[in-house]
Amino acid sequence: MKHQLKHLAGLTAVTTLLPLLMGVHMLRYRVDRARRAARDGDRGAISIELALAIIALVAVAGGVVVALTKLADNVTKKIPEDK
Repeated sequence: MKHQLKHLAGLTAVTTLLPLLMGVHMLRYRVDRARRAARDGDRGAISIELALAIIALVAVAGGVVVALTKLADNVTKKIPEDK
């Protein structure tokens, strides 16, 4: 039984971290393209790639802020008020 619970916990952790892993791979891809463009001397591509990477990071940060705000609102509603 313990083995099955460990396996289930591992699968749950992997499923939870999958979007984060996708974001890491996308960021690595963008950084690699920017490095190749810098090496080849294509300055315009570097600017565009870095702008896209910054936009993606700001979007992720905004998503985290929205998620934390919703979580805080849900928890605040569940706490009883002291009078």
